Amino acid sequence: MSGVWFHLQFVWEEGFVMEDTKKTALFESMPIPKAVMTLGVPTIISSLVMVIYNMADTYFVGMLGNPVQNAAVTLAAPVLLAFNAVNNLFGVGSSSMMSRALGKKDFDTVYRSSAFGFYCALIFGALFSFMYTVFHEPLLIILGANAETATATGEYLKWTVSCGAAPAILNVVMAYLVRAEGSSLHASIGTMSGCLLNMILDPIFIMPWGLNMGAAGAGCATFLSNCVACIYFFVLLFVKRGRTYVCIRPSMFGLRKMIVVGVCAVGIPASIQNLLNVTGMTVLNNFTSSYGSDAVAAMGISQKINMVPMQIAMGMSQGIMPLVSYNYASRNIKRMKETIFFAIKLAMSFLVTVSVLYYLNSGLLISLFMKNEEIISYGSRFLRGMCLGLPFLCMDFMAVGVFQACGMGKKSLVFALLRKIVLEIPALVILNYVFPLYGLAYAQFTAEVILAVAAVFVLRKILIASDAGKVR
Repeated sequence: MSGVWFHLQFVWEEGFVMEDTKKTALFESMPIPKAVMTLGVPTIISSLVMVIYNMADTYFVGMLGNPVQNAAVTLAAPVLLAFNAVNNLFGVGSSSMMSRALGKKDFDTVYRSSAFGFYCALIFGALFSFMYTVFHEPLLIILGANAETATATGEYLKWTVSCGAAPAILNVVMAYLVRAEGSSLHASIGTMSGCLLNMILDPIFIMPWGLNMGAAGAGCATFLSNCVACIYFFVLLFVKRGRTYVCIRPSMFGLRKMIVVGVCAVGIPASIQNLLNVTGMTVLNNFTSSYGSDAVAAMGISQKINMVPMQIAMGMSQGIMPLVSYNYASRNIKRMKETIFFAIKLAMSFLVTVSVLYYLNSGLLISLFMKNEEIISYGSRFLRGMCLGLPFLCMDFMAVGVFQACGMGKKSLVFALLRKIVLEIPALVILNYVFPLYGLAYAQFTAEVILAVAAVFVLRKILIASDAGKVR
């Protein structure tokens, strides 16, 4: 009763809306293909634009024709990827909690979950900036930077981390919170606004005809763009006050056990998954750096190109999360299953096609970034190895997305440990020993084939148990 009274009082005093019938229709009655596309397409576009804007750094820095500047962006990538550990902890965790609470009509939990995610993201972003600023010198060594690349890498990270960690993390977490209530389009517009601005600013800050800052200019452009994305979300929440479930009022932020446990049960495994991704990328970069800056630059370009379809698959799995969460919580298992199967068929068809195109045109794609014969030679062989894993990676992403949507954090953690610690990192060591340098590109493929088989088995078991009402 106290929870119901609190909600009624909150709506009366603060003008917050009760249930949005249009959003309920999206979750409960809209045809599955339309609902998936409504939630998934904006998220995919947002993910795609984010990748393109990450590639813009590589592209414009590559136009300088300086492998050291390009290597700096590649070596810095694990630190920026580490932001996703915080994004997933409070973005994925809070959004999953919000969507499941919406399915149960528990609006108090929805409001408090969003406030918890927002303020924790802000605090951790500030902490990230502080820690990097204090310990940046040993970190550059860990990242694989040497006397040749340390200065450029440090300048890039000064803007993106020392100055920009908080806005970079906050705008992604706010997109998750907005998406959790079904406003996928607004979430994507916010994210894309920063990405598009970054692509406009990059050449101005990087190129000799502009500010001529090199890799540091790419970092500065990223920092400013993330600030703009944050401003968009603040304006959105102000305009939609009284018509949104996303709450950032300080009075709603607290450490209630149910909220903390619910968010962390999903968020911590998702966060660990990204920390393991950082570890894997750092190991890869350290192995590659021993072959010189040309090899590092080629590996970085290959990773960025391969990240385009990867992020589209990730966007689809994240886009359907609110739909899966809501129907799982409301026990509409039939609709949940139809959503998952439709999304898998759509994503798998796309990734098989892209994998073939990448394999056949790898050299051409690498040459778009740098007109350097040695880098093109390295990169084309790297990309051929990486793209083979894309269809298998689709099943891994979808399985983890379902685990997160349903609050099954332990299962997503097991998959993360299998993917990096048990499979991919050992494969990097073994393949680099057996096939020096070029074997590195096949480590992900090796891991994803095994994980895809495991994903099919575990998803099937979950769906059968859900039908029987045995999964909670």
